[in-house]
Amino acid sequence: MGNHVKVEEWFLQYGDDVYNFLVYYTRSYDVEDIVQEVFLKALKSADQFESRANPKTWLLSIAQRLVIDRYRREKRYKLLPFELIRSNAKSKKSTEELVVGDETLNEIYSYINGMKESYRNVIICRLILEYTVQETSEILGWPKPKVSLTYHRALTSLKQMMVHVREGGIVNE
Repeated sequence: MGNHVKVEEWFLQYGDDVYNFLVYYTRSYDVEDIVQEVFLKALKSADQFESRANPKTWLLSIAQRLVIDRYRREKRYKLLPFELIRSNAKSKKSTEELVVGDETLNEIYSYINGMKESYRNVIICRLILEYTVQETSEILGWPKPKVSLTYHRALTSLKQMMVHVREGGIVNE
């Protein structure tokens, strides 16, 4: 099978996954150009793809590197998961419950954004996008034990920040 056909199949199969990943990772719904860039890069380097790897995680790691490169050029790097907002908006809760929920989500978002990059990355992959340890390992280019340990530390840090703020402290991380 030619590279063009293979990448076209991957686009049909994993295009939505790449798009969703980029929305979370960039804090923007305007990621179509980056999605296109991911698949162009995949097309150019498809012959380097090792069949023992999962094409989806390979594509997501390309997406991550492209975003990092873009942000390095722009000298900024921010993350915010929007899927939680969308799922909250679709719920059938009362207005009061939604307002309290939105405030809680906003707090959580600010805590996540205040975390160091490695913690944000692993929380987005494992908690928000619900990728496995193996998939997260491939996407971030980390060994599986590092993914597990960093995820545990990130969750512990997130919980500590939430408890600290609820007890009247201020987050300065």
